Amino acid sequence: MTPAAATSTFVNTTSRLAALRAVMKARAIDAYIVPSEDAHQSEYIAACDGRRAFISGFTGSAGLAVVTLKEAALWTDGRYFLQASKQLDSNWILQKSGLAGVPTKEEWLNKVLEPNSKVGIDPKLVTLPAARTLAESLKPASHSLVSVTENLIDLVWGAERPGFPMNEVKPLPVEFAGKSFEEKLKDVRAAIEKKGTWGFVVTGLDEIAWLFNLRGNDIVCNPVFFAYALITLDSAILYIHESKLTDATKTSLTSTVEIRPYDQIFVDLKTFAESNSEKKLWADSRCSLALQDALGGPHLLTEARSPITNFKAIKNATEIQGFRTSHIRDAASLCQYFAWLENELLVNKNLNISEAEAADKLEWFRSQREHFVGLSFDTISSTGSNGSIIHYKPEHGSCKLISPDEMYLCDSGAQYLDGTTDVTRTHHFGTPTAFEKEAYTRVLKGHIQIDLAVFPVGVNGYVLDVLARTALWRAGLDFRHGTGHGVGHYLNVHEGPHGIGTRIAYNDVPLEAGMTVTNEPGYYEDGKFGIRIENVMVVKEAKTPYDFGGKGSLGFEHLTVVPISTKLVDVSLLLPEEREWLNNYHVEVYEKVAPLLKDDELASKWLFKETRPI
Repeated sequence: MTPAAATSTFVNTTSRLAALRAVMKARAIDAYIVPSEDAHQSEYIAACDGRRAFISGFTGSAGLAVVTLKEAALWTDGRYFLQASKQLDSNWILQKSGLAGVPTKEEWLNKVLEPNSKVGIDPKLVTLPAARTLAESLKPASHSLVSVTENLIDLVWGAERPGFPMNEVKPLPVEFAGKSFEEKLKDVRAAIEKKGTWGFVVTGLDEIAWLFNLRGNDIVCNPVFFAYALITLDSAILYIHESKLTDATKTSLTSTVEIRPYDQIFVDLKTFAESNSEKKLWADSRCSLALQDALGGPHLLTEARSPITNFKAIKNATEIQGFRTSHIRDAASLCQYFAWLENELLVNKNLNISEAEAADKLEWFRSQREHFVGLSFDTISSTGSNGSIIHYKPEHGSCKLISPDEMYLCDSGAQYLDGTTDVTRTHHFGTPTAFEKEAYTRVLKGHIQIDLAVFPVGVNGYVLDVLARTALWRAGLDFRHGTGHGVGHYLNVHEGPHGIGTRIAYNDVPLEAGMTVTNEPGYYEDGKFGIRIENVMVVKEAKTPYDFGGKGSLGFEHLTVVPISTKLVDVSLLLPEEREWLNNYHVEVYEKVAPLLKDDELASKWLFKETRPI
């Protein structure tokens, strides 16, 4: 899953673009780049950071806008082609990234701008690699990249721009985290010492939350908060608005962590660098250009992947057990939801349930469960043609009514104190077509082959991705998104550094025992229906008869225990091992989930029906 976004019709951006161009002219800027998100790299953004959506009208989670004095263009990938085509007005050129003949933003800028043009960007919103690539790509046309410290979109947005979030930050008890923040600091300092730097600057919001065992609510669906952190061999500084910290939070940090104002880091970096002139500062590539500028330049920086990325990705025993128990509770809520929905549609003949109303009902079922905090992303409740919009969010008043005669795709998840869930199921409450069943079964076959995979230590998700697509490829079908992504523990539903997919740059990190990852192949027939089957898994050691090269082997344990629709399965397409897997999976689902539904007759009967062997 990638967070959903609204699919409302476009807004008129004429006046906004005119105002932006006026500001650009006043500052001698020929083009201005508006990224999707800031360099903190959260999947969602705070309302005050929704600059690209404000200027373009496109609300998808992935996209980049470029405005020149004459034209405006937006780049997004295949997940959002349909959505962007609906949301962009005639002022915008939709650039479909990845398709033949579509230029990159750099190629486009070099073509449409006069030589020696200035391309502006907010240095706080661009990562170091992105800034370097952009600057180098502009050189052939003699263009220059210019840091504009005062964000130009904010000037246009003015007083209507939402305020900076000042939500409460709370401690996460060790009973859920599994490890104290003091122990985590020791691990980070050991990595710093090994790296030979004077310190490490932490910019990833989920990394800061994980490191200090804190959780917040500054960004929708992600329990993170705006902050920076600077870790040295003998100090730990958290840069945050202190008013956000409760007394309990301050007490949890004891005297180990110093609290300083949020923006103070831009002053402190230079001071620290001057007093540690013989060594460099370590920063992840997600570090912003603004932080590098504050430090004094790239020669003072060692750029390498954050050590916290790996520490956080490999879940400890407490976190893994939390994933297991939270997914069982979550599954019970989903069973209640699907049982309710099926009963409303087929028994009560209620054909007035909108996609958005159904999503609200699912959230209510989840909210009744122990340790529930909130959703992990906006629920993708989609019927018929809306299911083909890979990342779709229904809106009250403008979405479709759920029909028993169409495919229904529901991708949803929740945040619990003991884990994060992300699950997709596809159903048909009427009579599916032969092609719908074939496509669904081929998706299921790919899902099963990923789940059953056993592979040598050192293998990455790029290698495994083919398992999810082989059955689809044999029929000339495919899907335009990754097969899997890492999942945070009561953190961002998307986390790195690993994944399963066709883009090697995003999936080149070897899988390790303890990593969590989704398994979500799909198929989407534009304008008709969508199919996706998604479980969260944890990587585990696998026993094999032999051990070639002495590497050892790994496999997966699925954590999600929600019935997979058998009504949509064409059994003739399943291999014997795939049919056995599905039946065994449903035995496991029933045994784990049924006890939580003993007081809900409707859901209990639905669970029993959906887990019968085929």
